[in-house]
Amino acid sequence: MTSVSISKNEYKCCTLCPRRCRADRTISSGYCGMGAVPMAAKACLHKWEEPCIAYKNGAGTVFFTGCSLHCVYCQNNVISSEGFGAQVPADRLSDIFLRLQDDGADNIELVTPTHFIPDIIYALEKVKNRLSVPVVYNTGGYELKETIRRLEGLVDVYLPDIKYYSSEISEKYSNAPDYFEYASEAVLEMIRQTGDLCYNDEGGLLRGTVIRHLVIPGCRHDSIRIMEWIAENTDSEQVLISIMNQYTPFDFIPDIFTDLKRHVTKMEYNSVVRKATELGLNGFTQDSSSAKEEYVPDFDLSGIT
Repeated sequence: MTSVSISKNEYKCCTLCPRRCRADRTISSGYCGMGAVPMAAKACLHKWEEPCIAYKNGAGTVFFTGCSLHCVYCQNNVISSEGFGAQVPADRLSDIFLRLQDDGADNIELVTPTHFIPDIIYALEKVKNRLSVPVVYNTGGYELKETIRRLEGLVDVYLPDIKYYSSEISEKYSNAPDYFEYASEAVLEMIRQTGDLCYNDEGGLLRGTVIRHLVIPGCRHDSIRIMEWIAENTDSEQVLISIMNQYTPFDFIPDIFTDLKRHVTKMEYNSVVRKATELGLNGFTQDSSSAKEEYVPDFDLSGIT
């Protein structure tokens, strides 16, 4: 096996995501809120992903701490913006991957991992020849294409969001007016890497890209534009879509965002699903019963410490 090593130099002037904050994360935090040692809040068998991702025992999910987006409505706010988690050095991360596989995980799912790319690449390369399940990269979509290129050959399934089409909306809710510019390029790179959808005999996705989109209040026209972009720029043999209906108006959402203080209506969600169907897109929808706080994972450091 080829020896691998971690270079912390990339953390000294960080440009891993589109923020390109250039923070020296070896001595302070970047825009993501993180330093140079990976942090995570939970590693477990997660049964509430799409049916092709969690099809048997559940995805072997590692929830990383920190995020480059900090969406004002994020259901995982306690880890994405508040920094809850524990340090997980890269060697320990490799052990966690193997332990999840031994526990029967359908795959190894990395949630919001990009700000720890150097360590994750090290951890995956160290055990890749011992993993018999796919590696799933679950991301908010705000990615640099060149960062995603580094994962070629290490990631089998990409699970990106495309959250926004409008730069006005992405600036308002995620302080990222350039969100769609970067997300669209990154998603096309993911599709290039994974190629046609490939399943095992149990319906589990072995290779491919699943694009997620969360419908949020008052933004159905933006959602419809995203469906149109997907139809115009992707191939149904390579991509599935997952239209999520789990938006929850949490108490922590600042009061100035009055439009986010309600649930998505049936009309809003159904109009997006109807457009996707008209466009011939394939994938998954979600029942409105999932829009509850109890569906947020209990971040208790289990599987980490």
